[in-house]
Amino acid sequence: MLDERKIKVLCAVIDSYLREAEPVGSRTISKEYNLGVSSATIRNEMSDLEELGYLSKPHTSAGRIPSDKAYRFYVNNILKENKIQIDIEKKEKIKRVLTRESKELDDLIQNSAKILSAITSYTALALSPQIKKMKLKHIQLVPLDGREILIILVGDSGIVKNTIFRLDQDISPEQVERISNFFNHKLKGLTISDIRKTVTVEVFREFYEYKNLLDSIIPIIINSLEDNDNVEVYLDGVTKIFDFPEYKDMEKAKSFISFIEDKDQLLNVLLNNTLEEGIEITIGEENIYDTIKDCSLITTTYKLGDMIIGKIGVIGPTRMDYLMVISSLKLFSDNLSEILEMLLKR
Repeated sequence: MLDERKIKVLCAVIDSYLREAEPVGSRTISKEYNLGVSSATIRNEMSDLEELGYLSKPHTSAGRIPSDKAYRFYVNNILKENKIQIDIEKKEKIKRVLTRESKELDDLIQNSAKILSAITSYTALALSPQIKKMKLKHIQLVPLDGREILIILVGDSGIVKNTIFRLDQDISPEQVERISNFFNHKLKGLTISDIRKTVTVEVFREFYEYKNLLDSIIPIIINSLEDNDNVEVYLDGVTKIFDFPEYKDMEKAKSFISFIEDKDQLLNVLLNNTLEEGIEITIGEENIYDTIKDCSLITTTYKLGDMIIGKIGVIGPTRMDYLMVISSLKLFSDNLSEILEMLLKR
């Protein structure tokens, strides 16, 4: 347990290092921070903090830098003390831009990543909505020429899927309408997993005379929805990593970019935990891939109504302006959720 003086010294070291990207010495803390103690006392406290694992000393410098443990302590206290201030004017400005520029769901997510990167100066990433978590809003079967039927599926995210299906038997427009109405009544509000678990028994009990037909249509409905469940990761500001002194080493920077552009690896990182409301912060060694063990990943979720459906966040060096990033992500989480509701009402 750190006492109050050690906490003040540690926070001062972190603050100085975040700003200057240079190892911090006791004289710097003594001159720039009014801690009410001598430089010698600060030096002793920094030595203790090093022994406790909160600071480390680079070989080429007499100063010290924060460890992953220090950053973890720092961000936990930021979140615990609820220091996050929401700039309402900034929030409304971002909302206006996103609303003006985003006519479709994909535009909204992509533009969010673009603006987030511009505001924070870090690489931003946004996870598209996960359709399996969404509910079916509407189903319509439309008879076409011959034995073909157009199946129209609308999710509560606003995503529409059209599939043309060829029947093996004749069926009248009236029968198609009857089945369509039944589907729309029974499947509305269900997720893919709900449909898999419950719909077959319900359908076959009431429409047994169409068993062979429904045996074919139900898998098409499910497969059509699952086809839309290809999760996309939108990136912006990938090359911003070159702006940080930690990535002056070109090979290190290239490794980062190679990692960030690998969709499978990135999805593993983003989906490492289930979608839970709130800010999620992974620092340095806490990351599951060696390539980003010098990075911090900060994400938050966005919702459709009461349902969490996606993530947005930033990734950059562990020497990150955590408070600014957390505040920015809070703005985007609120805005995305609000604009999603607006898009669906259009």
